[in-house]
Amino acid sequence: MIKIEKTETYGWEAAIRGMRNPMNSWEKSDSVDCRRTDCSICGLPACRDCTEAVNKYVIGDADFALMKKLAAAGTDHAKYLRMITVTADIVAPLYWYKEFDTYKVGTVANSCSTMHKIHAKEFTLDDFSHEHLSNFSSHPDKAKDPVTILQETVKTLNSCRECYIKEKDKFFWWQMIQLLPSSYNQRRTVMLNYAVLRNIYHARKSHKLDEWRDFCTWAEQLPYSELITA
Repeated sequence: MIKIEKTETYGWEAAIRGMRNPMNSWEKSDSVDCRRTDCSICGLPACRDCTEAVNKYVIGDADFALMKKLAAAGTDHAKYLRMITVTADIVAPLYWYKEFDTYKVGTVANSCSTMHKIHAKEFTLDDFSHEHLSNFSSHPDKAKDPVTILQETVKTLNSCRECYIKEKDKFFWWQMIQLLPSSYNQRRTVMLNYAVLRNIYHARKSHKLDEWRDFCTWAEQLPYSELITA
């Protein structure tokens, strides 16, 4: 399970200025600040993304054509992609974050702390990604199915939580920390950019984890996503 919300993008105007620096072609830029009070006031013939989160900045046809051309030419020519910033809140299991943390360059994350706040609320089954766990109903020879094991783990975690809150004994805190499954869902506020998203997209769009495929679907819905997916 993965949930991505509160998505925002920044840096479009600066990225386009920087993109045109090498050839001193600033006068060819046709992007403008959005002056829209209705859809006829802007004056741009291709204002297709003016309702999307580009901070009231409309990218013109000439600029977008150059952006796509440079993105296709490789990372040396597409440095401007690093200046287009994306922030979002992500709720995902720890096993997915272990792979996400591979991308150290171009990412920043502030996470909810299991160290400090693991005991802050009662554990429930919905705190864990378990959509693929089976109850083994078709395999009666199995002594315990995975869903039952997770339910028992949640029960044990809550028992340790109650003891920790009551007795303030770090022994019970250790039980929670070391027993916590990697399917536990954690919230992080992350910052990325279009360059790292382009790398992630092409490496992970067909990944076996649902979370990666859903993440790439989210990337496809970002403004001017062709810069990421093409």
